[in-house]
Amino acid sequence: MTVVKDESARDGGDDEDDGRGANDPSGAADPYVPSPRRLERERYRRARARRATAIAALSTLVTGAALCLLVVGAPGWPRTKETFFSGEYAREAFPKVLEGLWLNLRLLLVCGAAVLVLGMLIAVARTLRGPVFFPLRVLTAAYTDFFRGLPLIINLMIVVLGVPALRLQGVTVDPVLLGGTALTLTYSAYVAEVFRAGIESVHPSQRAAARSLGLSNRQALRYVVLPQAVRRQVPPLLNDLVSLQKDTGLVSIGGAVDAVRAADIVVGRSLNYTPYIVAGLVFVALTIPMTRFTDWVTARMDRRRAQGGTT
Repeated sequence: MTVVKDESARDGGDDEDDGRGANDPSGAADPYVPSPRRLERERYRRARARRATAIAALSTLVTGAALCLLVVGAPGWPRTKETFFSGEYAREAFPKVLEGLWLNLRLLLVCGAAVLVLGMLIAVARTLRGPVFFPLRVLTAAYTDFFRGLPLIINLMIVVLGVPALRLQGVTVDPVLLGGTALTLTYSAYVAEVFRAGIESVHPSQRAAARSLGLSNRQALRYVVLPQAVRRQVPPLLNDLVSLQKDTGLVSIGGAVDAVRAADIVVGRSLNYTPYIVAGLVFVALTIPMTRFTDWVTARMDRRRAQGGTT
């Protein structure tokens, strides 16, 4: 009897040490309860976040009100309002600007795809090894240096106005196609450098490990190096596409009726500059979602890199 009593005492003591409830048949531990200090710290953080939000909102309102008073109180504001912010001409120009914007969107899609493909080919050509590829590396380096240094507006004038002057058989004189070609030539040089930076950022051990597994140089580049390079360079590539979206409006110098040219037609007829403001706001409204998406991708990749999720 004494032995049994001791065993039961020991069992009861073990149950208390394990923290298991007497009425819990599964023997599960009690749910986690935050300590008062942790709860107090979380309340302090929430209060601090609300305070920071309120201060930011207040400072934004004060700054906006000061700017409005500065602009509206200027001596020439009535004339400026009539010339640049006329509701009548804004309503007239808005449908025409939207109709021309469709051309800008098509140029963005077609030129963006062409720029990515051509830029990748140029970047790969610049990173080829071996003396036999030396002429190719020189040509691609000269291409990127030339078109990165040449202002886009001059490139557009040369292509859009100069190519038709040659009167070559079988060569288009469509300003949309020629303007898209000029955009592709310029932006492919920028994108090629972005891709090249990504390729060279991949550690040589990655290529060496692929070669040790039996992959050829081409297979190592395709399956090991390029996926890592492209993944690392997504944010700058998106930034280049945002810039391309804005610069599609420059094709209007050749006579293509895009959003900018549509606004220019209304301005030439009315001598009021409100259509330019309308076109600018339309481009801004189109650019902001792309910019915010770029920021989101950049922040997401930074978090993954900080956690060791990307190579």
